[in-house]
Amino acid sequence: MDKNQLIEFENLVAQTFNNAEIKAPIHLHGGNEEELINIFSNISKSDWVFSSWRSHYHCLLKGVDKDILLKDIKKGNSITLCYPEEKIYTSAIVAGIVPIALGCALGIQKRKEDQNVFLFVGDMTSETGAMSEAYKFAVNKNLPITFVIEDNSKSVCTDTKNVWGIKELSLRGLPKVIHYSYDLPYPHAGAGVRVQF
Repeated sequence: MDKNQLIEFENLVAQTFNNAEIKAPIHLHGGNEEELINIFSNISKSDWVFSSWRSHYHCLLKGVDKDILLKDIKKGNSITLCYPEEKIYTSAIVAGIVPIALGCALGIQKRKEDQNVFLFVGDMTSETGAMSEAYKFAVNKNLPITFVIEDNSKSVCTDTKNVWGIKELSLRGLPKVIHYSYDLPYPHAGAGVRVQF
């Protein structure tokens, strides 16, 4: 899937949400298409992807059919999309997917399988204790996991670095970590029009 196809899909989701056709929260991607296309060029079909509530692009790039994805979003599952057949799982709980991804990587290592885990988190989640402990365990055990920090400088409507009083994210630049920054063209949640559920 190319950049224009990703943008077209997310614009459709935004329009569908603003037309009150989706009866649950959504968190849209945008402004990070090229970064994700590049990252997913190194993710194979047999690899596992774990993500948070902002995961539409991850699902599409992992191979989830766009019509199935849109149907599930319309059903209200936008922030908890799981497709075992495509090896992608998401969670709406802050840092909730972190230990699950870590456990998957540990299982792969113990079974001596040739797979990798890619864990996508936002900048605020990257600063949580759960993430810090997972990262330390993964590095010390040399687990087959890559932590991808998608930094839009937001946690809900606050700037992550200001909240923690830091100049740079704690894990940025470390082994097993991919970090990129982007400007999200949508609000933290929704698509710009207040929708009553």
